[in-house]
Amino acid sequence: MKIAVFGFELADKSAGHGIIDQDAIDTEYLKQATEEARRMLAASGRYSIVDTGGAADDVMSAGGIQHCNGCDGPLARELGADQSMVGLVTRVTRTEYTVQILVREAQTGAVLSNGFTGLRMGANQSWPRGVKWLMNNRS
Repeated sequence: MKIAVFGFELADKSAGHGIIDQDAIDTEYLKQATEEARRMLAASGRYSIVDTGGAADDVMSAGGIQHCNGCDGPLARELGADQSMVGLVTRVTRTEYTVQILVREAQTGAVLSNGFTGLRMGANQSWPRGVKWLMNNRS
């Protein structure tokens, strides 16, 4: 099975949003969360990871994965994948986050899996760990 894993994104809903922007550390932990998902899928032996770099401009022009209304499915299909995976980390407060991982069937856009978990009393370095837990326990 070929899967296109798009870069995980941050939705900052905290009181600090607009005052404290996403910084290089946040960006690095989102990258690590994405890489953890890719690593786990590849290690499972059930998936071949499709490079999503060719669709990055399309995703950005649509406002990112969280605002593109399911564009990940059609983009994954164009990239030759059978499925797409997106991840969204939502910052509720500076120490409280949620992680959502959504998998779609590329041909139809149908949601195959929608996993969600909360992270409490953590920080952005816990995002990759949250992805690992979610994939092991809810996928």
